[in-house]
Formats: sequence, C-alpha cells, structure tokens
Amino acid sequence: MTQDPRSALLCAALDAAERGWHVFPLRPGTKRPALHGEKTCTGTGPCAAGHLKWEQRATTDPDRIRSAWSRAPFNVGIATGPSGLLVVDLDVPKDKGSSDAPDGAATFGALCERAGHPVPGTYRTRTASGGTHLYFTAPAGVRLSNTAGSVAPLVDTRAHGGYVVAAGSITPAGPYEALCAPVAAPLPGWLLSILRPAPKPVQAPTGPTVGQSRRYADVALANEVRNVATAADGTRNATLLRAARALGRLIASGDLARVQVEQALREAAAGNATQPQRYYDDVIRRGLDWSIAHNSAGRRAA
Repeated sequence: MTQDPRSALLCAALDAAERGWHVFPLRPGTKRPALHGEKTCTGTGPCAAGHLKWEQRATTDPDRIRSAWSRAPFNVGIATGPSGLLVVDLDVPKDKGSSDAPDGAATFGALCERAGHPVPGTYRTRTASGGTHLYFTAPAGVRLSNTAGSVAPLVDTRAHGGYVVAAGSITPAGPYEALCAPVAAPLPGWLLSILRPAPKPVQAPTGPTVGQSRRYADVALANEVRNVATAADGTRNATLLRAARALGRLIASGDLARVQVEQALREAAAGNATQPQRYYDDVIRRGLDWSIAHNSAGRRAA
C-alpha cells in the first residue's frame, strides 16, 4: 500500500532526526520555512521569552516532530549549523540551454583533482533541480558560514545560518532523493582550509598612524606570498585562495593596490606551478572578488 504524503514526510523528518540532524517544517511543496517570522510573532509558545527563528527551533525531538508534521504535509528542512553539518551544494546552470556550461559537480570534481584528492564519498542527495548535496560533519571548534560561489562556480556551502531541504521532500520541480552512503563523512582537511574564515587583519588606523597601517599591509602581503610559495603539493591551491581572500580585505581598506597583490600572488604561485597559469589567475581573481565584495566600506548587510 502506498504511504500517504504526510506519513512519508514525517518519516523523512524522523529519519533525519535519528541521524542527529535538527529539522524544522518547510511549507508544503516548497523550500521556504513554515514557521512564522519575527513581524508576526505573538510572543507565545516557544517564543514566550522572545522570538525564535527557524535555526533556533529546529529539533531532533521525535515528539515535537510528530506534533508538527501531524498538521500538514510539510517538507523537511535541516538546519546545518545546529546539526554540525557542512553541506556542499553542487548546482546546475540556470540557463539549461547552454549545454557546454559545466555544472557544480564538474567544477567541484576539477577542484578535487587539482587538490590531489578524489571526490569525497559521503551521504548525498539529488536535489529537485538535478543538483547534488554532499553532507559532511563539520569539525569541532570551527564556525563555518555559508558561501556562494567562492569555492568554485556553481558550488555553494551551507553551515551556520543555513539549511538544506532533506531527502523525501517534494516540490513541483521534483523530489529530493538520497543517493548513496548512509553516513556523512568528516569534512576533508583540504576543503576545510578553503572554507575556514581568513584571519581578520588589524583594523587600519587613520590620521598620523596611516604609515603604520601601510607597513602592516606590506608585512601581510609578504607573509601571504611566502605561504603560497612554500605551500606543499596538494595544498597550494587552497593556500592561494586563502591568501587572496585575506589580502582582499586590505585592498578593500585601501592599504594595498589590487594590481600589486595580483602580481605578487601570480609570481608566488608560478614558482612551483603544477597547473597552467590561467588556473592560478582564476583562483586569485575569485578570492579577491569575494573578499573585496564582503569587506568594502558601506557594504549592505546580508
């Protein structure tokens, strides 16, 4: 006998919770949270002591899950931060008419190859759009945030502040389906080195101390160039991306010129090159673009 949609979605939510993943309801047939927003919060129930957002209300409690899913055939959201997960989202090109455009799986596979590692085997799902979610357990003591395209084109990640749609959920575009590997593997170290937040430089002083700021920027540039030039095989690409993201902050603050940073990093990467120069140029460009966009003065808060 075919299981009714509400029972199937309840099972999907309970299955995720059994894995230790914190779930919350999504509106039926969609990817949007079903919980009320702050503006419509009545300050009662779970929010009696203050409004709780979906990340705070996500749970592994089977009784709470059964109660929630008894009301409607909610899709299942997994709050990645509370679940201790880092999920890599391999998307497909939005313009499906461009058949020669690589998808996220292809660009991530190329990234793994350049790092000297196979594509990690771990729990994964196929998304409704035809993409793939790779689930990893995040390391303790490191707070990772969401990223969008900074790892590689069409490769996003979800961690603290993010969520993914769980297997078993259904949208008009199609279902979310578990593909293979019952367990989420630990996040590979080489991927962590790319995702780990770049250390924030000391805030650039103003007025009479501007000369000290420039000296700090020069030292930071020299240190990052040395890190890239001496990076071991298999870590050079990740080291280069982290260096670009760290130095992009100093370009955004006006303490370094972009052309100066690009040239210095190009030369450092070329010293022990294992990839064509255009590959290193692309890594540098992506790292700088991301960092400058996220550190420019007056940038609108997300």
